[in-house]
Amino acid sequence: MRMSTKGRFAVNAMIDLAMREHGGPVALATIGARQQVSMSYLEQLFSRLRRQGLVESTRGPGGGYTLGRSADTITVAEIISAVDDALADGVTGAEDECLSRELWQRLNAVVLAHMGTITLRTLVDEQTAKGVSVETRPARRPAVSPVATRPLRTTAPNSVFAFGRSFAG
Repeated sequence: MRMSTKGRFAVNAMIDLAMREHGGPVALATIGARQQVSMSYLEQLFSRLRRQGLVESTRGPGGGYTLGRSADTITVAEIISAVDDALADGVTGAEDECLSRELWQRLNAVVLAHMGTITLRTLVDEQTAKGVSVETRPARRPAVSPVATRPLRTTAPNSVFAFGRSFAG
């Protein structure tokens, strides 16, 4: 089995999301900045993750993504299956007729079964145990009532005609 770049980025982004979602929806721009992945690439990945119900999106100011289910129920195998078109089985080209094809298919099944036992919560707990810190969002400033201001008075002419009269008289 070959782990694709899509799969690796998706797993990393989901760990990032799971670690930070307690503060509300997480914007893709912040995930991209932390993971050093382009916004357009993340949009493609999260579109696929959303279709599979692994994430939910919130629009508008303060919007972003949250997990679609509990991190305890999302597995690495689900994440990878959601973003990869077809999981590569490690057998290509001339090897297709090879007698060892069944061996590679069985190994692929074992790897997928193992990834099915690893939950997103497990990966988040491992990161926390390693001391990965999660920054908190800065507190929003309270809405300040507007300061009462007096209207600005000007003595400048407000039209071309008034401007002309100012020279005449």
